[in-house]
Amino acid sequence: MKGLKMLLAASLAALGLSATTLQANAAEAPVHFADLNWESGSLITEVLRVIVEKGYDLPTDTLPGTTITLETALAKNDIQVIGEEWAGRSPVWVKAEAEGKVIGLGDTVKGATEGWWVPEYVVKGDPAKGIKPLAPDLKSVKDLARYKDVFKDPESPGKGRFLNSPIGWTSEVVNKQKLKAYGLDDSYVNFRSGSGAALDAEIASSIRRGKPVLFYYWSPTPLMGRYKLIQLEEPPFDAEAWKTLTDADNPDPKPTRSLASKLSIGVSTPFQKAHPQIAQFFEKVEFPIEPLNRALATMSEHHTPPREVAQTFLKEHPEVWKAWLTEDVAQKVEASLK
Repeated sequence: MKGLKMLLAASLAALGLSATTLQANAAEAPVHFADLNWESGSLITEVLRVIVEKGYDLPTDTLPGTTITLETALAKNDIQVIGEEWAGRSPVWVKAEAEGKVIGLGDTVKGATEGWWVPEYVVKGDPAKGIKPLAPDLKSVKDLARYKDVFKDPESPGKGRFLNSPIGWTSEVVNKQKLKAYGLDDSYVNFRSGSGAALDAEIASSIRRGKPVLFYYWSPTPLMGRYKLIQLEEPPFDAEAWKTLTDADNPDPKPTRSLASKLSIGVSTPFQKAHPQIAQFFEKVEFPIEPLNRALATMSEHHTPPREVAQTFLKEHPEVWKAWLTEDVAQKVEASLK
């Protein structure tokens, strides 16, 4: 009997040890952030990661994917945070939000926008560079059909070229549908460079050479502050028409400008419930657009890793991020930056 008692005690001790080990392992499980493949997304993600790691003592990592696959993963809690979520745009997000699986926290960047752009010299010319205006009456997307020769596609000379957004973004679908809705699919090639870096290179190369280029772009980005650009007018926003643009299979998309931009931090509902203090911090995050664009320009021009730029941003702008945090958390973050 004594031997049985000793065995039982040993078993309970082992079970207790196992439970403790499991709890420790669970506590160390990293918060999975989306690995966003555009500059503002990657910088904002790294700023948030530094604060979560240093201020809240939680490990983090990043997982790559397209916008749609990352939103799907968020809905399943396979990842917990999307640092720059253009909330309400994709059907995947809208469905997951309606089902209570995800939520967008805060309004992280005031003044964010997206649309179709051309360099200013295409419309107004640039006498200093000897460039004459090639499309002097170009104001709206409805004017593009008569200027297709200005934006001639080198591989399809009978058509113009429109540079769409990076592959896998919701805006890639929207822009393809807009070409149809604006009656431009027969006169313009829907050209996709692939990645955000490839799109940037295509635009920058054209502008450096003073060539006309028509492209989709968004803000905040370093490119928007680097060049003089003109955004083309689009029809007023219509919610029902917007649904036809986000549906890749809709055969009859309707014209409308894009949904007004609101950048949030997307989180899974389980994460929000498990970490209410971090959720409260996310609600308060707001990046002033000017210092953000300057940081993005530095990152782009010098090819500086986003993590390094994030740490520099935190060192140089404590007045920004301390407003998001409680005093004790802010002190821990500040101490880690020294």
